[in-house]
Amino acid sequence: MKFRTDGLIIREQQTGEDDRLVTLLTRDHGVIRAFVRGAKRIKSRSQSATQLFAYGSYVIYRGRDAYSVDEAQPKEIFFDLRNDIEALSLAQYFCELSGELAPVEDDADEFLRLILNALHMLMNKKRPQPMLKAIVELRLLCLAGYMPDLVVCGDCEEEYDGDFLFSPVEGRIFCGKCRDNHTGIMLPAGVLRAMRHICYSEDDKLFSFSLGEENTELLSSVTERFLLLQTSKRFKTLDFYKVMKG
Repeated sequence: MKFRTDGLIIREQQTGEDDRLVTLLTRDHGVIRAFVRGAKRIKSRSQSATQLFAYGSYVIYRGRDAYSVDEAQPKEIFFDLRNDIEALSLAQYFCELSGELAPVEDDADEFLRLILNALHMLMNKKRPQPMLKAIVELRLLCLAGYMPDLVVCGDCEEEYDGDFLFSPVEGRIFCGKCRDNHTGIMLPAGVLRAMRHICYSEDDKLFSFSLGEENTELLSSVTERFLLLQTSKRFKTLDFYKVMKG
């Protein structure tokens, strides 16, 4: 069986002398792993389209035991990410997250659009890195079924004008009257508004908000904490990004 789909290479590894095993985040079939025969040969037409961060159109053949890439036509290589080690390491983190949270062999259009937009903004420095990191972490969690409840207090269900406590374990917020019964992170109003925006906004408005530098760093810390607790996983690319960032 063959099918054509758009996809992003989120992982690559060499297998043998000339072959490559790639992991793709595809629009119509989610995360799949596929072999690229002869990808490392100089004359291979698929070489540029089957490297990390390559976005393109792919013809995938599904065999009895594995997928293989029959055709690959690049649309965007995101090559300039390699000129900045911090941006490169953060892009690798985005790819690892999408490979962990996106569906396997199922529709993943929203996941793909999120990562492509984030890579574009990261490469072109259109948003601060901590902001992009927070957006990708929290939005991916929402798409994967881990959306927090940020509308009203998780205990009394009342709206509240002051600072909220956010529990990354429970994925809920708690008002001044109820927060003593819970542990978490205090959220200034601006950070809470940003988290609500990331969770509930339309795709075309997702990256359209502003936040001061200090609150942006807090936002990034909160979304990371929520991600790590909800997934119970450690991400090597996140550790590497933190080293590169210093």
